[in-house]
Amino acid sequence: MNSKLSSSPSPVDVYVGSRIRLRRTLLGMSQERLGTALGLTFQQVQKYERGANRVGASRLYDLARVLDVPIAFFFDGMPQDNAAQPEVPAGAATPSSFAESRESFGGVPVASQPEGTEDRFASNELALLSRRETIDLVRSYYRISDPAVRRRVLELVRSMAA
Repeated sequence: MNSKLSSSPSPVDVYVGSRIRLRRTLLGMSQERLGTALGLTFQQVQKYERGANRVGASRLYDLARVLDVPIAFFFDGMPQDNAAQPEVPAGAATPSSFAESRESFGGVPVASQPEGTEDRFASNELALLSRRETIDLVRSYYRISDPAVRRRVLELVRSMAA
């Protein structure tokens, strides 16, 4: 563990906080409403979203439940630079990386992705998903009540993008 005390938030906490904010915003949920659902004040939610407060395991579980996402959502696309490297005692086997272990849990193996695309895509994806235009588009899309119409809209957008 890093014994250096710092007043700046950990990059991992900042990343998880940005994912909390992203999902909350995509759902059209206020910080106050999220706080109420979690038994927190909106100020506490703000601190989580900025990465000023570290999100514990039970709170992460509650967030995933309220925001209706798997826990892995909060770490998806996190640059490898931000991943904490655990200390390994001398003589102990080196632990496998998250990228290697996710393949054993049915995730996409990193080796099957074009080299160098994972981190670039993750940061671009996060930037796109944070734009007001994207949020408006997603909200409008999910306001279409008829699943068949939604599917046709998706097909139309895909055909226009090609």
